[in-house]
Amino acid sequence: MTDVAQGSAAPSVPLAASPAPGARCFGDGNPLYERYHDEEWGLPVHGEHALYERFTLEAFQSGLAWITVLRKRPAFREAFAGFDPEVVAEYDESDVARLMADASIVRNRAKIDASIANARALRDLHAAGGTLDEILWSFAPDRSDWVRPSSWAGLPATTPESKALAKELKASGFRFVGPTTAYAAMQACGVVDDHLATCPVVLARTPASS
Repeated sequence: MTDVAQGSAAPSVPLAASPAPGARCFGDGNPLYERYHDEEWGLPVHGEHALYERFTLEAFQSGLAWITVLRKRPAFREAFAGFDPEVVAEYDESDVARLMADASIVRNRAKIDASIANARALRDLHAAGGTLDEILWSFAPDRSDWVRPSSWAGLPATTPESKALAKELKASGFRFVGPTTAYAAMQACGVVDDHLATCPVVLARTPASS
């Protein structure tokens, strides 16, 4: 999700905004957004279908509010064969025309073409014995001394790891995976957990002091 700082992971709020005490990082008041915040964002994701979905949706989100893509997620899943990269890799011009005519998804030719190209890149990666899972998680940063920020101003839009991940993916034939999108995918897949320090999700994990 890339609505803040051109790649940080919050909904459309000012960069320096800090959620009120006890509020979620984002999503309060919208049940769909709340579930995504509580049950998905920042939690580890593995598996080629699930990761291909996250990268595809992050690419489609570029330039849009994440909630727009989140609302269309069921339609995206139907349009892209449950995000099975082996199926999407076989899409041809008739499929592109079908997707461009599908008002239930984001109709952007460049993003549709990239999604198909990425499925083909993933198929080639599998044929060579690699996986997207291995590539993505190999760029997990060492956060042993990281201090969780309390405002969006403390989160980056890109990191050295996201830049390296984007470079690696592009070398493998992936498209629409610049450092900003790569970092958003790292957040979405739990490679980094960027819930703010005051977020209820974080507070729930913190043992009460005796």
